[in-house]
Amino acid sequence: MFSGVPQGAEFGHIALLKLIFSDGNFFCAVQSVQMAPHRVPKGAPFSAAQVDFLLEQQLCHMNGCDLCEYLHRQILKGGILAPKNHTQDANSRLCLPTRQCRAAHEKVPLSVCTPSCAPGSRKMASEGEPACCFLCVPCPQGEISNQTDSTECIKCPWDQWPNAKLDQCIPRTIEVLSFEEPSGLTLAATTIFSSIFPLAVLALFIHQRHTPIVKANNRSLSYLLLLSLTLCFLCSLTFIGYPTPEKCLLRQATFGIIFALCVSCILAKTVMVVIAFNATKPNSDLRKWVGPKLSYSIISVCTLIQVFLCVTWTMFTPPFSEYNINVHPGQIVVQCNEGSPIAFWCMLGYLTLLASISFLVAFLDRNLPSNFNDAKFITFSMLAFLSVWISFIPAYLSTKGKYMVAMEIFAILSSAFALLFCIFIIKCYVILFKPEVNTKEHLMGKEMKGKQNNIKVT
Repeated sequence: MFSGVPQGAEFGHIALLKLIFSDGNFFCAVQSVQMAPHRVPKGAPFSAAQVDFLLEQQLCHMNGCDLCEYLHRQILKGGILAPKNHTQDANSRLCLPTRQCRAAHEKVPLSVCTPSCAPGSRKMASEGEPACCFLCVPCPQGEISNQTDSTECIKCPWDQWPNAKLDQCIPRTIEVLSFEEPSGLTLAATTIFSSIFPLAVLALFIHQRHTPIVKANNRSLSYLLLLSLTLCFLCSLTFIGYPTPEKCLLRQATFGIIFALCVSCILAKTVMVVIAFNATKPNSDLRKWVGPKLSYSIISVCTLIQVFLCVTWTMFTPPFSEYNINVHPGQIVVQCNEGSPIAFWCMLGYLTLLASISFLVAFLDRNLPSNFNDAKFITFSMLAFLSVWISFIPAYLSTKGKYMVAMEIFAILSSAFALLFCIFIIKCYVILFKPEVNTKEHLMGKEMKGKQNNIKVT
């Protein structure tokens, strides 16, 4: 590797270290020497051959060409390293590389085989390599390093997250279904607009309260059902906005009680339809149950059971507001913890039970004689209601953060619309566009015709 260097020339041990590692890092050079004790006796002065050996090893995989050229220039300039009894000559070439090297430069070569690890990464030892050889690995998720050649990363506080360069912790973004963002604003507007529909139907029914189609469908229960449907739509607003402790405590209980009231009204209407038709039979014992007392009793009992479940839930394991940092990296999801998942699913299970009973009773009595048999409409409404909430369960469990809240709001609005349209859309159509069939004769005509046909056949 060297030409023109007498084989007997010797270099001072300390001088060589200072020259090659003038940045002050002596550890790697000493280690490189110790790696070959059979070639470099410990404590012995360096000869030209020994210098050639060290450069051939490239001292921890450094560029030997740059080192060779650097030594040459230092000797020509009268540096601290020179062969014994050597006279400087401007034309002498004491250090000539054995392969084509880059142009000589004044920069002192690095004493490591890996560039410095930039901020955002840390040093990791490379297996089977000297200590000066290491790997630069990025900091793990949630950690940073703000210094060069850091040996370990620093974990960010719980409410902060590393920036893109992993060298600084920045505040996490807040995720919440608020009224200001497009999705929250859209859901809120849809909720308010939807609540107008049951109120409009209620106004129509009150205005047409003396018509047969309104009277035949139990006016008081219809009024109560329409009011409860209005509250069903409006209760969705409690799920939008920043989840304060008070809102978390009340929103699920409010939803459960209002929907229990709504489904209880439908169950009461179904039972009253069955009793009303069967009470017309001679000597029927059901005549004493005809009247508003039974329907209000059914509504009260069914709703109070849900009230008891919700009050017990909020007293012993109340829902609360929490910060969840495990949903999305770099975000804090402000959400309501239900406190007791068992209580939450019991509340939904009770609603499903009421809807199932209403569906079963209405389905069995769907063929009762009448042009506007409520049992038919209740059957379709309960089928749609159950379909919405059964499909809601997997969708609710598979979503996180604000999308979970949006999914529940969508289920509330969908089920309320299903009840409203399936039960009342035909009645509203008849009242507004077919007033000629809104008569008692038309309502009972089909039944009377059926009786006459039965008599003729007999």
